Amino acid sequence: MATAGHNLSEHDQDQVPSAAGKRFALVVSEWNREITGALRSGARDTLLKYGVHERDIVEAWVPGSFELASGAQYLLEKGGYDGAICLGSVVRGETPHFDFVCNGTTQGIMDVGLKFSIPVIFGVLTDDTMEQARDRSGGRHGNKGVECAVAVLKMAALKARP
Repeated sequence: MATAGHNLSEHDQDQVPSAAGKRFALVVSEWNREITGALRSGARDTLLKYGVHERDIVEAWVPGSFELASGAQYLLEKGGYDGAICLGSVVRGETPHFDFVCNGTTQGIMDVGLKFSIPVIFGVLTDDTMEQARDRSGGRHGNKGVECAVAVLKMAALKARP
């Protein structure tokens, strides 16, 4: 398992650029809200920690992970964002639905980032069990939301570099 020896919340604070004056969108899935709410908290707290002002974090909740790309696109079309984080949780069930949702969500989020040429970070947990999702949303493997916030800050700084 990829996260078995890695804590998603751990990062070198000296390698995270200041985000003062930057504006970010957080797009969060309502589905599996226990998980996505924890991811949202991790991302939001991390953005604030590195200098993003509370008024510069715009949140949108969408019905499920599949709708994350559309939600991000709706916000980004308005302009003025330095990046977006899409947070969701898809837990494998008994049908191929998991594969369709994961594939479509992944492709959609990547397409939005490329379309707008700004960082749009994929923060969707794709786990076999709810226990695995809990482990990655603030449990024993840390919080993927923290990792996503660090990623969007680093990518926004890269894009802004002359």
